[in-house]
Amino acid sequence: MPELDSAARPSSRAHLDRYARWAGLAAGFLVARLLSPLTDGDGILYAIPAFGLCAVAGVLVGDALTGPRRGAVRTAGLTPRRVRDYVPPRMTWLLLGLAAALVLTLTVATAVASPDDLGRVGRALTLTCRGTTDSASPWPGSFYAVPILSCLAVSTVACGWSLRRIATRPGDDRSRRDRTLAIVAAWGLVVSTSLLGVASTASGALMSTTCDGTPGTIANWALWPLALVSLLVAPWCLFTVASPRTGSAGPGNQAGRTEGR
Repeated sequence: MPELDSAARPSSRAHLDRYARWAGLAAGFLVARLLSPLTDGDGILYAIPAFGLCAVAGVLVGDALTGPRRGAVRTAGLTPRRVRDYVPPRMTWLLLGLAAALVLTLTVATAVASPDDLGRVGRALTLTCRGTTDSASPWPGSFYAVPILSCLAVSTVACGWSLRRIATRPGDDRSRRDRTLAIVAAWGLVVSTSLLGVASTASGALMSTTCDGTPGTIANWALWPLALVSLLVAPWCLFTVASPRTGSAGPGNQAGRTEGR
């Protein structure tokens, strides 16, 4: 019967979305596990953004596979829909602030970075005081900043495109908000985990030197809160990605749905 088929589809589509997100997270864990054993601290700073990027891919694939099913009743709204009408405002501003802090931290770290003992540019912090030279690595200079910022740029473009697509395509507002929340959380996972890794690595390097002085102390007082906030935000993003809201895709919302353009 057509009614049964129509009611069965939303459930299967919701499961498909969930499986795609879980597959992205599983791939992220696998990639992170493969990258983590790299020597000299390289692994963790590469594994963290790689995990976030895989999570973003899983959410985008799930959204692409389970886009809204076109119904029989359709109306055209007179007010154009905007992305900012559907994103969670407080969390979005927080994540934008963390992204700005990530870019600023990597920029400053790159500016003061130096080559390590193997000549790898932008991987160490070298300071001189009282006639002695002190070097600490790993340091999140250009050696790590380039791949981290590349992951951030790719995820930002992909998520921005997806948010625009969700806001303008047919569907109901609840579904748009749920999917927009998932996209924001996936992007937030890239931002928060990357900032956590960068802030922790930079703070660890500063604490292992004896020549950082007052600038090093001030830097640590700025890095610790960033790491703490990122540590609190990352689990929320992970939970939101792993546990998609399926209410908007339920059978009860399919009947009599009005779709806007």
